[in-house]
Amino acid sequence: MDAAAGRDEPIPYMARTRAYYGALGYPPYRWARFDDVPFARLGKPLAGACVALVTTAAPYQPDKGDQGPGAPYNGAAKFFAVYSAPTDGSPDLRIAHIAYDRDHTRTDDLGTYFPLEALRAAAGAGRIGRVAPRFHGLPTNRSQRVTSEVDAPEIVARIRADGAEAAILVANCPVCHQSLALAARALEAAGVATVLMGCAKDVVEHCGVPRFLFSDFPLGNAAGRPHDRASQEATLHLALDLLQAAPAPRTTVQSSQRWRPDPSWKADYASIDRLSAEEIARRREGFEAEKRKARPGHL
Repeated sequence: MDAAAGRDEPIPYMARTRAYYGALGYPPYRWARFDDVPFARLGKPLAGACVALVTTAAPYQPDKGDQGPGAPYNGAAKFFAVYSAPTDGSPDLRIAHIAYDRDHTRTDDLGTYFPLEALRAAAGAGRIGRVAPRFHGLPTNRSQRVTSEVDAPEIVARIRADGAEAAILVANCPVCHQSLALAARALEAAGVATVLMGCAKDVVEHCGVPRFLFSDFPLGNAAGRPHDRASQEATLHLALDLLQAAPAPRTTVQSSQRWRPDPSWKADYASIDRLSAEEIARRREGFEAEKRKARPGHL
């Protein structure tokens, strides 16, 4: 059992997932890591800035099976290209296609992983100038090359076309954190200030980003507690503070909010030592089946 399992420390997602997928028979994954981190300062007061929102959540697809709260991992619901949608509507976004913490959260509150309502409230209160006219979806992709060479440049182009000076990127699964970290680096190199909101501290800091707001919550709750508007607004305002005040790249701020007083929930995610040989074999078979569903063009 890893050190965080019995103490109130951040979950070591890279080590956990390496052991988990290794037991399922897959080679170790090499996580993105950079020594240099681009850093763009916000060029105007936050109260006059246009702020964009980037997510790894997927638009609901009614023909793609169960995507509701508590749904099992659904590879068929994945998306494979950057998408955009208006921020003046009420989007129906789901995260059944990614490995959030299904043991400890149900994703029945959009505000925990897509803080559009809180961002609109911040604009209404004059905290930011305005919300960008579109939000953007970034595919979760284990291929760092595809993210860096295809998806991240597309995100940059769309956010610049929207006239945004800053972007908030909200991560869900471990690989989401890496994909959005790569996108944040590309945005910063293009002069757009960013802050990444997430729950996988090791993945983000290993990659290296300009600004990271860490919430020590189960994956899928980077924007605050479910059904707790005060928590969600406080989390967003921490992100906005960081966007404006970070003195240098690799600045991490940790939210003071706790999921619950007992940290034992942290022992559950991808803990291979808690599974029998039969369960490991069953999961391997299920994972392969979902991978086939997730391939573009799968029927």
